Amino acid sequence: MAGCYGRNGNESVPPEVILKMMFLLFFDDIKSERELMEVIGERLDYLWFLDYGLDDQVPDHSVLSKARARWGQEVFESLFVRTVSQCVEAGLVDGSKLHVDASLIDANASKESVIKGPPQLIAALKRVYQATESKLDETSTPGNYQAVNDRMMSQSDPDAACVRKGSSESRPRYHHHRVVDDQKGVITAIKTTPGSIAENKKLVELIDQHERNTRCSVRTVVADHKYGTNENYVACQARGITTHMGEATRNTAGTGRKEGIFGDEAFAYDPLQNIYRCPAGQILKPRRVHPVRRTFEYKAPARVCAACALRTQCTRSHHGRTVQRHENQEALNVART
Repeated sequence: MAGCYGRNGNESVPPEVILKMMFLLFFDDIKSERELMEVIGERLDYLWFLDYGLDDQVPDHSVLSKARARWGQEVFESLFVRTVSQCVEAGLVDGSKLHVDASLIDANASKESVIKGPPQLIAALKRVYQATESKLDETSTPGNYQAVNDRMMSQSDPDAACVRKGSSESRPRYHHHRVVDDQKGVITAIKTTPGSIAENKKLVELIDQHERNTRCSVRTVVADHKYGTNENYVACQARGITTHMGEATRNTAGTGRKEGIFGDEAFAYDPLQNIYRCPAGQILKPRRVHPVRRTFEYKAPARVCAACALRTQCTRSHHGRTVQRHENQEALNVART
């Protein structure tokens, strides 16, 4: 951190003391930096932790905010990586088995700060807010906002996305993504995004970050059904990673097969003819491609399904039964077993 400080001026608060103060903010869930500075002199445990005497002067609360701006994101990331490395050296991290999850956290912005409007207006406002922030912070680099929530924006925290949490109403939130090593529960990789960025979109990035931070190869990933997308299954299978994840579509309303209906696994695929055979022996031929989902749709003629004795167990559609096959279906099958 030597490059963040000059040689002249008042004596600075030692960086290790600033870091300890930042730790206390989160450890005891203190609402503001100002409140922290007010209670430090009243708490003997805080004074001991900070190596302060009873007569030592507590710095102004602005010391913390100035330090954050002066140090920048790279300093905090470097501190995190060094901490993880020390845990690896101490034998607290195995690195081969990961648990991945994410949490929605409220932004420090009230619901009253949220404004609504057409996508064009919200995008323009975000560009203005970013330009203003860049002028206030000489170290920032102007960029383009992604329209993750294009009809709502918080005026006090435009980077946060307005999303719901359970049955609560929509408000500005962030998504905190993290990897926890199986051995001792050490967090080895983290990522914070706007709340509208789904958990499953960051799985591969988190695995990469974990392997960089720990210098260990991942062999097993454990996560809930939200991570069980085709893309994640295929990516893990390609890297030889065993997955323990539920399937995302099975827990999503309006997806999957209804009870009592044959699943896609009941249909036999013939790679030589590129067709499926249904339980009744009828042929389903490729009909169309879904480029976004990267799947091929196979369909039986409606008249064939209408006359089939197994129709009630196969489909309730008047257009005939369809089966979806991913372009990496074989890898998916292996990953799901």
